[in-house]
Amino acid sequence: MNLWAHSSSKDGVRHGLEDHLRDTAALAGDFAEVFGAGELAAYLGLVHDVGKGSCAWQEGLIAAEPTKGRVVDAQGQSIDHKAAGTWLAVREAGLGLFGMPVLGHHGGLPDTQDLKRCIALAETDDRERVQEAIERVSKVIPEIASGPFPELPAWVKSAPDPLAVELLIRMVFSALVDADFLDTSRHFSGALRPEPASLATMADAFEGARIEYLAEAKARTGPSPVDGIRAEVYDQAVSAAAQPRGIFPFPAPTGSGKTIAAGGFAVHHAARHGLRRVIIAVPYMSITEQNAKVYRRLFGEANVLEHHSSVDLHRLPAGRRWQRLAAENWDAPVVVTTTVQLFQSLFDRRPSAMRKVHRLAGSVIVLDEVQSLPDSMLLPILSALRQLTEYFGTSVLLASATQPAFFDLDIFRGLKPTEVIAQPQPLYEQLRRVRYIWRCHPKPTFKQIAAEAAGERQVLLIVNTTGDAAQLHERLVKIWKHDGPVLHLSTRMTAGHRREVLGDIYKLVGQNQPVAVVATQLVEAGVDLDFPVVYRALAPAEALQQAAGRANRNGTLAEGRVIVFDPADGNTWGTRLVYGAALDTSKRFIGPKAADPDDLAALRAYYRTRYAVKNVEGSGAGRQIQERRADFDFPVVAERFKMIEERTVPMLVRRGEDKKLDALRARLRGSERIEPWVFRDIQPYLATLPVNLARQAVEQGKAAELIGDLYEWLGDYDAHRGIQFPSPNAEDKDKDQ
Repeated sequence: MNLWAHSSSKDGVRHGLEDHLRDTAALAGDFAEVFGAGELAAYLGLVHDVGKGSCAWQEGLIAAEPTKGRVVDAQGQSIDHKAAGTWLAVREAGLGLFGMPVLGHHGGLPDTQDLKRCIALAETDDRERVQEAIERVSKVIPEIASGPFPELPAWVKSAPDPLAVELLIRMVFSALVDADFLDTSRHFSGALRPEPASLATMADAFEGARIEYLAEAKARTGPSPVDGIRAEVYDQAVSAAAQPRGIFPFPAPTGSGKTIAAGGFAVHHAARHGLRRVIIAVPYMSITEQNAKVYRRLFGEANVLEHHSSVDLHRLPAGRRWQRLAAENWDAPVVVTTTVQLFQSLFDRRPSAMRKVHRLAGSVIVLDEVQSLPDSMLLPILSALRQLTEYFGTSVLLASATQPAFFDLDIFRGLKPTEVIAQPQPLYEQLRRVRYIWRCHPKPTFKQIAAEAAGERQVLLIVNTTGDAAQLHERLVKIWKHDGPVLHLSTRMTAGHRREVLGDIYKLVGQNQPVAVVATQLVEAGVDLDFPVVYRALAPAEALQQAAGRANRNGTLAEGRVIVFDPADGNTWGTRLVYGAALDTSKRFIGPKAADPDDLAALRAYYRTRYAVKNVEGSGAGRQIQERRADFDFPVVAERFKMIEERTVPMLVRRGEDKKLDALRARLRGSERIEPWVFRDIQPYLATLPVNLARQAVEQGKAAELIGDLYEWLGDYDAHRGIQFPSPNAEDKDKDQ
């Protein structure tokens, strides 16, 4: 009797069910071994497709093979193959809720009621088919029913924290679906899983590459007065890497070399503790590519995976849902991604989104610009980070110039952080390179600000919305008093366009040429700009300090100037949408009659008050998510967890003739499977619009839906400001995530 798992490959060979179950079990067990659940994941891999052993399913597979269609019965109905393995996991192996990964390995993690219904049907209406499948598969894999059955990790039985158990189910599910995908892909494509390089041997190479990289930078720009401080920050980070695994706050001022220091901490910490992976998450797509470029140089080109696709393939029509298989699974020593990609995946329920999640165990997670985590989601995020460090062998580095007061929250109560910088306040005082000038009473207009800025030879102006940026840019262009350009940066421009403009800015500033730049918040984190004067529209403390990091960044002036202004004619609604109550709280501690944004005591008081005012632990979406997690309600958690409250969508933009874009667009439109590299290669062509504006643009014929939630822009594209829709003064939010 031959039992098959999948139809014929390109070589005309069917995939044997025994082979698939045993190979999936081996892979899943290997993935989960790092967090002590290898036997559990292996057993779930062994039983996940047992239902395919039924006569009905086998006959359906053979009937569907010529057309590559779905496996259906004589009435055209899908034949369930998950109930048999779920029943084995729950009833025979006694694994209870850990039957959920088997039940959800195609459709997504269920809730407890779904699990109960499945078991009830397996014991009543579907009993005959379920038992038939188990009996047939048991003849070739007897251990599915006779054991030995796996033990749950000791901590689950001794002190079961429901939230930690919930995370363990997620981790085991991730290991299972990744193993299932890889073994199925190996059958159809013949591709073998490559062995990633080990971080244990990478530290020395990292140090050599770092020295080379810094020498080249110094040769280009000359020595900087802050070079010594950056070296001190790096040394402290590497020293902290020798400490035991845990959570590491890393407060350091802007311009102190956090990007390289974080990489140094990560590689040395991983080597010291035998950790498998470094996962670096940044909040903004605009700097993901930049940081990935640096890390490829330091870790080695072949060792770094950059994953930040902004295209959501889970919205595909039914006929193209197989395209979901293009998702990355983070099988690389170093992953550079966005915080949105990281945490949306962690709290998702769908197999394609969660394939990568098991890679978080036994890794170093670097959260750069950690102040950007949304307050509404802090409770589940911090809870998961704590559980990852306590139960899954992970270390977390929290890097920020404006370090949030996370350890004052109850969710971190009892944790003892390992400080990377022993005494941060003196470091901030050493790196104080600017003077703050406050222009809030009376409020100036954009016309007045433009008139002031027009007299500066090199100036950066940062505002809170794309509409404000367009308005201020228009005004400044008309009255600019110098020969140099007035440039613009916002997410209404494509990533490639922004990169070109940033290149022009670096060149002009480096050559001491006149230049003005009007930008949104996307320049505040990780963008290495250095202006003598920065104008910043009023924003919370962390944004003000980040903006100040673009003034006199390299310390070549005696003092840079940061002019904080509250625009009388700014987009107040859009600003409130971006910052909410954080702006009001900031005014209590930071301002002309209070402290400067780099006062760490004032900053901590600001965060503590902000969290109390918002009641981030006691109510709201975060608390509701935690309650649903404790009830193992995976669908509701996935629905409610939103890193971005008002979602933007990517917009593919054509700027003139471009054969490469034509080829990429054809792949997106075509019937062939879309490989991950296609989504990486379209990044330079993507701008963003709020979803409501994207839909309006479609109605007006200025945009069209392309694939998933990816749109194509058909309207005009301004050479300086990008997409202008519906008008330069539109009230919309610029969230570059």
